[in-house]
Amino acid sequence: MVQTESKVRAVDVADLTVAYRDKPVLWDIDLNVPSGVLMAIVGPNGAGKTTLIKAILGLIKPIAGSVAILGKPYAKQRRSVGYVPQRGTVDWDFPTTVLDVVLMGTYGTIGWFRRPGVIQYAAARDALAKVSMLDLADRQISQLSGGQQQRVFLARALVQNAAVYFMDEPFQGVDATTESAIVSLLRELRNIGRTVLVVHHDLSTVRDYFDWVTLLNVRKIASGPISEVFTDENLRLTYGQRVKI
Repeated sequence: MVQTESKVRAVDVADLTVAYRDKPVLWDIDLNVPSGVLMAIVGPNGAGKTTLIKAILGLIKPIAGSVAILGKPYAKQRRSVGYVPQRGTVDWDFPTTVLDVVLMGTYGTIGWFRRPGVIQYAAARDALAKVSMLDLADRQISQLSGGQQQRVFLARALVQNAAVYFMDEPFQGVDATTESAIVSLLRELRNIGRTVLVVHHDLSTVRDYFDWVTLLNVRKIASGPISEVFTDENLRLTYGQRVKI
């Protein structure tokens, strides 16, 4: 999708540094992501990919730097942001149904103390239909497979109707059918002008799935359109060895 100069950038990160016990996990990151792109964040284990997303979302406090979403601080743009965390970080034994999990995505609009109404239930069912999970709406989430659980979290993000989505390894542990469905959904979001940032680990699919990429290894190595920055040289700088695309 072609960006016009008049568009407000989806994400602006300036001089972002995050450290754990005085050890830098992210160092002096500058990142500018235009609206309407589907971007992968790639790098080796321990590169700070998940930390970057969490710092942007205010889940981790940086020791320096600033973040803006659509030109404003994240605190003022919460309703414009959707987040899909790593599946392994979620307590899937919590006793709730698939539909109830998806309805949680509407709370940012209606508030935590109001019950979802007809509009919210319709939106939740529509989101489940988009990820082919509507027939399991009444199933307990603990009874789902890994791929099905991932689809539920995607549906929860969809009902937020966000402008910017952050997804942390949505393809992890899913089968080929689910991966294909997720890719189609991400492209649909991009095609209607949404911005999607995805932590991704499979270098062989970056060109096929995404149009932008950020290469990260504590520092930002490169960020931009796939055709410009997803090169052998940048991969070598990112992974510290010769990597074939």
